[in-house]
Order: sequence, then C-alpha cells, then structure tokens
Amino acid sequence: MTGYGWQRTRGTTGPRRWISSCRTRTTVFAACTAVGASLLTGCGVLPGVAGGSREPITVMTWAPDGTSATNAPGMPALAKAFARWVNANGGLGGHELTVLTCNDHNTPVGASDCARRAVKEKAVAVVGSYSQYGSAFMPPLEVAGIPYLGGYGISDQEFTNALSYPVNGGQAALIAGSGRQLAQDCDQVSLVRPDTIAGDVLPTVLDAGLLDAHRAPATDIRTAEDAGDYTAEARRALAQAGADPALVGRIGRKAAEQKAHRGCVTAVLGDRTETFFDSFRRVESEGQKVRVASVIGSIGQPLLDRTGGKEGPFEGAYVTGWYPEADDPRWDPMKKVIREQAFGDNAIDAADAGVQTTWIAYTALKKVVESLGRDSVRAVDLVRALNTGVTVDTGGLTPELRWRFEDMLGAADFPRIVNRRVTFQVVREGRLVSLKKGFTDVSSTLEASAANG
Repeated sequence: MTGYGWQRTRGTTGPRRWISSCRTRTTVFAACTAVGASLLTGCGVLPGVAGGSREPITVMTWAPDGTSATNAPGMPALAKAFARWVNANGGLGGHELTVLTCNDHNTPVGASDCARRAVKEKAVAVVGSYSQYGSAFMPPLEVAGIPYLGGYGISDQEFTNALSYPVNGGQAALIAGSGRQLAQDCDQVSLVRPDTIAGDVLPTVLDAGLLDAHRAPATDIRTAEDAGDYTAEARRALAQAGADPALVGRIGRKAAEQKAHRGCVTAVLGDRTETFFDSFRRVESEGQKVRVASVIGSIGQPLLDRTGGKEGPFEGAYVTGWYPEADDPRWDPMKKVIREQAFGDNAIDAADAGVQTTWIAYTALKKVVESLGRDSVRAVDLVRALNTGVTVDTGGLTPELRWRFEDMLGAADFPRIVNRRVTFQVVREGRLVSLKKGFTDVSSTLEASAANG
C-alpha cells in the first residue's frame, strides 16, 4: 500500500486563505492595502504569472556532505539555485517552489532521517538526491506516497521501487557500459570496488559487458570505501591485470611490458577513487603500464583539474558517463542558471555528475508540474502524471524520459530503468572528451547481467 489515503486534499486557493496569508506578513498586507483594491488581486503572485496565485510546492533534495567517503554538496546547492531561478521566472507553472535540503551523512540513519523529514514537511517529491541507502529512505517515502524523482542512481531501490523515477541508468548502466568500453582493448580486467551492498552488484554487470566481446570475467577486488591507503589492493589489481613484477623474470621484460599493456584496472570508489590511484601510481612499474578506467562520479572533470590535467595520472583513462561531456553546449542552460543564481558558490561544479543529474531531475519536475495545470499539486498528482506517460524533453542531455510500464527495462534486477544509454569518454589533454559519438544503448548487457546474476 502506498499510503495515498493519508494525503490530505488541499483545495484551490480561495479568498479566505489569501487574506490569512497576507495577514501573516504585516508588511505585505500594508503594502497591498496602501495601493488600493486594483492591486489586491496581485498580492502573493510570483513575477511573470498572470491571474491568481497557486499554492506553493515543497520538495526536498538530499546528499552526503562532510563525510569520509563520497560527498555531493553540489546537488542541494544546485537545487536551491534552480528554485531561485524558477521563482524569479514565474515558478513551476505558477507555483512558488520551496526546496528543503538535508545531509544524509552517508549513513542509513541519516538517509532515514532525511526521508522522515520530507514526510513531516509535506514535501510532494524528493528530487535529484544522492544516497546509497535506498532500503532506509524508500520505506518512509513509500508509506507517504512521495515520489523519488531523478536520484543519482547509486542504490538498488531506485530501480526497483514503484515510487522511484530515475533519469539515468544508475551505477548499473555505467558499469555495463564500462565493461563494453574496456572489452575493446583489455585482455584482463581488475575491478576495485567498495565492499558494500551497492558495490556487490558491480562485478556481475561489468562481466556482462566484457562477455559481450568474449572477454574473461574481471577480478573482483573488494575494499573499504573510506580507506586512507589502497596499496595492497593496487598491487593485487596490477598483478591480476597482467602487470605482475614477477613476470619479468619468467617471460622477459619486453613480453611482460606487452602483456601489461593489454591489461586494465578500473576503480569505482566515489571520492576515494583518487586515493586509490595515488596508491596505484606508487606501486605501478614504469615498464608495466596498464590502462586505467572508471565511471563518471568516480572520475570527473573536477578531479582531472585538481590532479594536474594533462600532466596528471589520468591522461588516457577510459570513463563511462550518463550524459554528454561537460563542454557540450547542451549544458549551457544549466550553466546560465548557475552564473545567475549561484555565482561564487564553490559547492556547484557544472562538470559534476551529481549537479548534472540534479539539473535533469528538476527539469523533469518542472515539466510534470506544468503538465498538471492545477492550483494545488499533491504527491499523488505527480505520481499519477509520471505513471500515465508525461514525457520529459531534456534538450538532448538524455533521450526523452517517460516512466510508463512499457518504457521500462525488461530485467528483474533493474526494472525501473527507462534511460539505458551511456556515453564513452576518454581523458585527452586533461579534458574528458567523447571517445564515441552519441550514446550507446546497454539494454542487452543489463538484461544479460540480470539473467546471469
């Protein structure tokens, strides 16, 4: 049961509610009465909105911040900037948008607390958020009937729960794409990933991508997601990828160098990916270089910039993403909002995958609310619109998004994926650029991984 019965119906705004609202703000009341009856009907109306006012809409965005693992402060910050921008331009279909933010602290308790606060504050949706603890945050939302729109895609529940409406294919699509990207060049692959529930799905999905090209399964190397040193894991990853220093004595230096050249090491550790590759570079032999790889969110343009750009350790790395590279002009509308509404906010980086996902999620929210044309918007109204086929055009950042049953992936492990496309990128001259034009559909790889899992 979704709990829709617990939602109190909120009727169309009437004169009694308008008068009460004005009286709670004496300065506004005084201003309205002073200018005469001709302007009274405009009290509380957002700029650019013709006619009477509509009820405000409250949503929440959460993400971890200040933790020893992955942090995503740019996501709530972008949500706030979006609200300032949309309210300055007439709101969401005439509704003033209020964005609540919450820090889930990268813990199950924190995720649950954020979800319960969303319920308490009567949020009609949770939008563009990051948490790996779907089993903690989805139950409170489900009981209240609150949709989870455009989460980052790090938890299984985002792709199985009926109240989740993802805008990307999550970690699963990235890893499936990474397997296919690496299969082009790699005889042996080592996967370094967190020893967590979210990390447990990664080896099976990566292997499905490798098997598409008849490559051997990757070596699965589990580790703590918040470690300060990964020397042991780096040595094992190199050896399993074909860069074992002992090979030099057995097959000769040249043969060992050639074998290592056909090996690949991919690490998916969020913010700790940088820490892993610091350890990796200290133990990698100059004569046994392997290709390195990761996925967006673990490697991104902000990391490349602060680690030396083209002189840094990631030059030539393969990176699988959900969206076009950060320099693509399709991101210009988002960058304009950041310039206008969040100038100087260092938490927001337009090249960050979390910020980009939040932009797409709020783009979807705007489209859904506008499609309703209602004076009052409840969570159940959003859910109904999403389920019955509202279509969201993201300006080419994703395919058109729609969340009907027939739009979803036919795979038991990821049934709610509606966007199965990824991008193949590579680090050249310190910038993430396209390795392959356009998107790659990984539907068949995801279906194969579900069948094999």
